[in-house]
Amino acid sequence: MLWSLIKILVFVVIVAALALGAQALMETSGGIQITVAGTEYTLGPLQSVIAGLLLIVAVWILLKLLSLLVAFIRFLNGDETAISRYFDRGRERKGYQALADGLMALASGEGKVAMSKAAKAERYLQKPELTNLLTAQAAEMAGDTRKATETYKKLITHDATRFVGVRGIMKQKLAEGDTDTARKLAEKAFALKPKHEETQDVLLKLQAEAGDWAGARSTLTAKLKSGALPRDVYTRREAVLALSEAKLLLDETASVESQERAIEANRLSPDLVPAAALAARSYVAKGKPKNAVRLLKKAWEAQPHPDLAAAFAAIAPDETPTERVKRFAQLTRIHPDHMETRLLLAELNIVAEDFPEARRALGELAASDRADARALTLMAAIERGEGSPDSVVHGWLARALAAPRGPQWVCDNCQHVQSEWVPVCPSCKGLDTLSWRTPPRGEIVSATGVHMLPLIVGTPPAPAAETLAETVEEPVSAPEVTDPAEPAAPEPRTTPAPVDYVEAEAERTEPRPPSN
Repeated sequence: MLWSLIKILVFVVIVAALALGAQALMETSGGIQITVAGTEYTLGPLQSVIAGLLLIVAVWILLKLLSLLVAFIRFLNGDETAISRYFDRGRERKGYQALADGLMALASGEGKVAMSKAAKAERYLQKPELTNLLTAQAAEMAGDTRKATETYKKLITHDATRFVGVRGIMKQKLAEGDTDTARKLAEKAFALKPKHEETQDVLLKLQAEAGDWAGARSTLTAKLKSGALPRDVYTRREAVLALSEAKLLLDETASVESQERAIEANRLSPDLVPAAALAARSYVAKGKPKNAVRLLKKAWEAQPHPDLAAAFAAIAPDETPTERVKRFAQLTRIHPDHMETRLLLAELNIVAEDFPEARRALGELAASDRADARALTLMAAIERGEGSPDSVVHGWLARALAAPRGPQWVCDNCQHVQSEWVPVCPSCKGLDTLSWRTPPRGEIVSATGVHMLPLIVGTPPAPAAETLAETVEEPVSAPEVTDPAEPAAPEPRTTPAPVDYVEAEAERTEPRPPSN
């Protein structure tokens, strides 16, 4: 109502201004004298203004007639669309202006305005290959998925816009979680534009999630050929995909083909631990243990890992513990100071019941700040094997309960911890993102472990009050390392702080024998 009143007032003001201007011109003296063919014409001020306006209109009409004449001449010369283009020129100008306004609205996040401008542009231009894409994207922004899907389907019907339509519907299916349909659409989009980098990445990810390793390898090769992937990254991911394909075939049947795939994966990336372990087992299955030993030694030189040790043990599964210690010297002499090598030596000697040698192999590792649950558990086993009191054994187990878990398979993207290596992270769906490292330790310690401690280490008999007081007051010392040159029977050691908790817990509960 207010806006209508304002428009009426503006119109009245304009009319009044024109009337006042005409009256002023009529009262003004002078004018314009024009001589044409000896005849003199005198125009007053108002007549001069009117004549000027009429002249401008006449020139504009003349230019239009000249443009129409040029179009007619072109039509006579064989250009059948010259006259139609002349009359459509104004519509095209309005249409392209509406299209530009729609693009600006889309960039500004105004979905409904963009849809309105797209409809106007379609009305003037009659070119759906230009306006449908704007309509689809505007509908998505406005939340009208049905309209967006209908428009994308229209784009698929035209050769020039088929890729855009397929890609749009593929993104909708991904947003809905329909990965199977999205993968089929990604394959169609990839067939239309094999060098489109985004389509390559989406297809590779979906194929890896679906376990289509052969298809993923083809897509990876296409990425390399199009220059979208460096050679070293391609080689690593090709090894990952070959390993995944080999593991799949090996689960179904231990065929020669699966063995060759595993060996190929190790050849492509020797530092890929799962590939080396699987390739070694393939060599053993083919009756080539020497090749397996050579392969595992090379992989151990790149990175010591428990999976490599397990594969090395599988080469001779029936050997005695003493024979295994001697045979494993081929591995343990490589990187002898590495933490994994020392832990492996300790485990082997514990199985062989050579506890002093196991202690020498472990060294000061269990007492250092690098000690993890595995090292502390091995130290408890050594103490048990050497006949130390249960309180000492329980002390090491109590420390192991709160210690870091040690290196594990951790996703570089989302930090998800995985017990076994997998090609695709189950959390973020990233391909080849797992690395063997120590995960970041949380700052908050759960109280569950404290309450479960008596169940894990057992509850020893309640000690006398004097003994308990002496244990609390006595300073705690770290476990000593036995000198390799002078092996001696270990003396009973005082326990770390966690043992005090065990004894205090035992004192306030009923005595019961320690758990085995």
